[in-house]
Amino acid sequence: MTENKRFGDDVGGWTVPPRPEAFEMKGDFVALERLDADLHAADLHGANSVDDALWDYLPYGPFPSAADYLRWARSVEEKDDPYFYAVRDLKNGHVCGVLSFLRISPEAGGIEIGHINFAPELQKTRAATEAFYLAMEWAFEAGYRRFEWKCDANNIPSRRAAQRLGLSYEGVFRQAAIVKGKNRDTVWFAAIDKEWPALKEAYKTWLAPQNFSESGAQIISLKDLTGIVRASSDPVLK
Repeated sequence: MTENKRFGDDVGGWTVPPRPEAFEMKGDFVALERLDADLHAADLHGANSVDDALWDYLPYGPFPSAADYLRWARSVEEKDDPYFYAVRDLKNGHVCGVLSFLRISPEAGGIEIGHINFAPELQKTRAATEAFYLAMEWAFEAGYRRFEWKCDANNIPSRRAAQRLGLSYEGVFRQAAIVKGKNRDTVWFAAIDKEWPALKEAYKTWLAPQNFSESGAQIISLKDLTGIVRASSDPVLK
């Protein structure tokens, strides 16, 4: 008898994964530390005060003073969702970015990465890529089935980053929100658990020392490595 899949595939022995916890995720270039306002806020404010445009697509900021940033950090540091991490560059010890897990749905196996704010010194570095890799590694290896990335449709750098990381374009939710008095159309990207082994291998290959010349130039791009995994590409970037 043919199995009836009218209601979708059976998830088999899948079990509900845990929620994020206050632990450090550490790689070769970067560490993700549970956000601690007293420990991280001053450095984060300094690193992220060089360009107000860093805050354009976030619902808060920029923060005129370190005290303002400290108040914001204290307001989110103990939240369960979004669950914030500070990003520490292990090469120089600087805390120069934040990211979070949010819309955490263990019962469905879904988790999103967001509230990403990387200082210019962290952007477009191996440390930045490794930060995303560590977050995705934790999520999938904890048992999550779906890893999401959403951004403002006008945020082209974010759209490029999601595609470079191998997340598949899933469409646009029009007029999904109002942020700072402006309409926001939200673009959805995601990767799913069956794609993770190939994505993990792509990240490891890209991050490996032999993938970089003596001058630090990449030999194979991450976009090329993850392109074989991506189910669909962002049409705006074609």
